[in-house]
Amino acid sequence: MSRLIFAANWKMHHAPAPARELVRAVLARHRPAADRELLFFPPAVSLGAVVEEIKGRRDAAAGVQNVYWEPKGAFTGEVSAPIAAAAGASWALVGHSERRHKFGATDEETGTTVRAVLAAGLDPMLCVGELIEERRAGRTEEVVLRQLTAGLAGLDAAATTRVVIAYEPVWAIGTGVNATPADAAAVHRTIRQWLAARVPAGTRSAILYGGSVNAENAAALLAEAELDGVLVGGASLEAESWLKILETPRPAR
Repeated sequence: MSRLIFAANWKMHHAPAPARELVRAVLARHRPAADRELLFFPPAVSLGAVVEEIKGRRDAAAGVQNVYWEPKGAFTGEVSAPIAAAAGASWALVGHSERRHKFGATDEETGTTVRAVLAAGLDPMLCVGELIEERRAGRTEEVVLRQLTAGLAGLDAAATTRVVIAYEPVWAIGTGVNATPADAAAVHRTIRQWLAARVPAGTRSAILYGGSVNAENAAALLAEAELDGVLVGGASLEAESWLKILETPRPAR
């Protein structure tokens, strides 16, 4: 990948006013750079505020944290991919571990959602990762590849290369414990090899790491050639900590 992707997942934080203030503060101090792209995933009600603030910044885009796969209908509380696109979203997270393990999203549903996101003209970021019990049992590769197989089901080569993969070991999310750079790179390598075997162009797919990424470990993680960027939660909620990550020097590769 020629560009590093820095994605901020704000989860259930920041109403429209503070979301606007945070984006404004970050962009005022972070100058556009050809080697990196900024993605903001605010709560759905704050999407419009973020979209307004990033206007004119080619290096920044906004997305939603989740969508339902039907384009419209009687689905109270859900947001469709076409509605998200009309509201200014360019991206959608799919299969985040909290959607899988707290809200019951299945592997098959992530595949249906990825296809719906693509059909609406959005770019999907498909999240995959194992629980601590699965890691201890030596099942990391099995779980990640199972989730990938379901999440990318039915896609041709062109569509597959539009999907960004985010490897987020569940045991490292919000715990303050993250996979070592070498551990993360090993799983990324497995994902890239699987993609290349499935789709020759799959080696060009971006693969991010997410899981307690912060200003202290971002440089070591991004020094691994297999990592094309980071998906950041808590450390993206304040301007100072997010700016430190955004300014991480690009490693020599």
